[in-house]
Amino acid sequence: MPAAKTTAKLAASQAVEDYLERILELINTKGYARVVDIAQSLKISQASVTNMVQRLDGEGLLHYEKYRGLVLTTAGEALARNITRRHQLLTDFLKLLGLDDEVIYHDVEGMEHHISPPTLRAIEILTRQLERQPALLAKVCKQTHEN
Repeated sequence: MPAAKTTAKLAASQAVEDYLERILELINTKGYARVVDIAQSLKISQASVTNMVQRLDGEGLLHYEKYRGLVLTTAGEALARNITRRHQLLTDFLKLLGLDDEVIYHDVEGMEHHISPPTLRAIEILTRQLERQPALLAKVCKQTHEN
């Protein structure tokens, strides 16, 4: 596959993940997600959101009715929950290391779309081990902040 197509496909999948993550977040906090809410939350135009929502509807990840709102399908909700879990796990790991919230946000937004399941699993295991060993965690944090 040519590099341009690979890059475009990667960007599209990242956008899909960002939309699904945000839609689930809105549903969990407000009880619903509308195009206007998604656009406001992602700081993009309603027309862009409508295009993506129609695409996600076509892919079977949500059901969308114009002027009525949307709901995630079982597949869409499962994917959104997986994305949210991955985001939270990476955030928890970096917070554990005592990194600045702004750095964590920026890094997680970059990492979450590119991390493989085995690497994510390793981070999950490492996070749990560091939480159980405060002395080791303190040593790691001290070395992290020395530079």
